[in-house]
Amino acid sequence: MTWKVDADTRRAIVYAPAKSAGGGAPLVLSFHGHGDNMQNFQHTDMHLVWPEAIVVYFEGLPSRRDGLSGWQVETGQDEDRDLKLVDAALTSLRKRFDVDDRRIYSTGFSNGANFTYLLWAARPAVFAAFAPVAARLRPSVRLTQPKPLLHVAGRQDQQIPFVDQEAAIDAARRADGASGKGASCGSGCTVYRPASGPPVMTWIHAGGHEYSPGTSERIAKFFLEHRLEH
Repeated sequence: MTWKVDADTRRAIVYAPAKSAGGGAPLVLSFHGHGDNMQNFQHTDMHLVWPEAIVVYFEGLPSRRDGLSGWQVETGQDEDRDLKLVDAALTSLRKRFDVDDRRIYSTGFSNGANFTYLLWAARPAVFAAFAPVAARLRPSVRLTQPKPLLHVAGRQDQQIPFVDQEAAIDAARRADGASGKGASCGSGCTVYRPASGPPVMTWIHAGGHEYSPGTSERIAKFFLEHRLEH
């Protein structure tokens, strides 16, 4: 699909089920890393892991920093071209498909994961949950509305240092009021649950800056557990 956003033609590869169940299909917005593209990132296979969902792999625009494709990570950056893309795409996707507005999600890798955090800050009412993979949170990005989060990180990440990812997780826990000690949810997995409200879940693997095998399966399972209440 394509969208005209200001002077740019924006593109995405869209996978949709042949027929949605009653009440509409879940919608997953997926954002590649810096310098990647939608053709390659579709091989993270979210659409295969969750065939009942509409999965949208977006294409980033060239960065003004180095010319490689990517995403804004702060409000106001690049005239908000990517926030405008999401707004335009959601309007179009709702017209074309039977979208369940209670089950709209965002995920991404690296720069695309940073943008996923920005969507939490800038469009919290739209999304039911977020799942950034290898992400940091810019200082200007403020998480003010509690939301379910799954953050996937590698302890040996050299591109987005693990300490920066821990800071993002801490900010998410503060936003959700999940200050207590976490509970194990499997190997490398910890879930922090507040007394009331959404959880913060982390999956910390031993690798580096990578989209590890099994990541899409974990994200789909997490998304399946969360939907907007209204």
